[in-house]
Amino acid sequence: MADRHLEPDTATLRARWGNFAWTAENAAKAKEIVARYPDGRQRSAVMPLLDLAQRQVGAETNTQGWLPIPVMEFVAAYLDMPIIRVVEVASFYTMYNLVPVGRFHVQVCGTTPCMLRGSDDILAACKKRGMHKGHTTEDGLWTLTEVECMGNCASAPMVQINDDNYEDLTADRLDTVLDALAAGQTPKAGTQEPGRHTVEPLGGPTTLKEMVSANHDYRKEW
Repeated sequence: MADRHLEPDTATLRARWGNFAWTAENAAKAKEIVARYPDGRQRSAVMPLLDLAQRQVGAETNTQGWLPIPVMEFVAAYLDMPIIRVVEVASFYTMYNLVPVGRFHVQVCGTTPCMLRGSDDILAACKKRGMHKGHTTEDGLWTLTEVECMGNCASAPMVQINDDNYEDLTADRLDTVLDALAAGQTPKAGTQEPGRHTVEPLGGPTTLKEMVSANHDYRKEW
């Protein structure tokens, strides 16, 4: 998350986002989302609707997206719930951005496994590009955040950029990913280690080897 404070609710903010409403496409999606929940439980849709709203803001601003107060008020009214309840959800979960972010939100894991595997080098590579933690670059391209564990310890170090994870990184591999994104390309997500597909051992599997290319029933061998 770029920052956990709310963007000030100013007249300028109201002028830009005070008339927020779903696009026709998102209105249909919102209706489908709410329909997943039983009668009387429609407020449970607040999380997917906040995500939908953030993505719509992102599409309108060519960024990852964020949640201005008027947009959260729109979601609250849509679900007939108090605005404070919506703000509580948005401010608790770091998947929601509370302040404007760049086109690409670079979230670098700095927890122990990633740190031991070189996350300091990853942060240094970001700094060389003009990124600073908690800030967006002047060109609006990058927002840098250091985050806690995101569950890719077996393929550390890793970063999450918008919706994708990039793992088994080095400074050079991260540069390749960032160069591709800046050029409007879609770099391969997941592990960046050649020959590695998920989080199998770097030298190949050491057990259940017959499962590599096909299903294998081991029960008769036990």
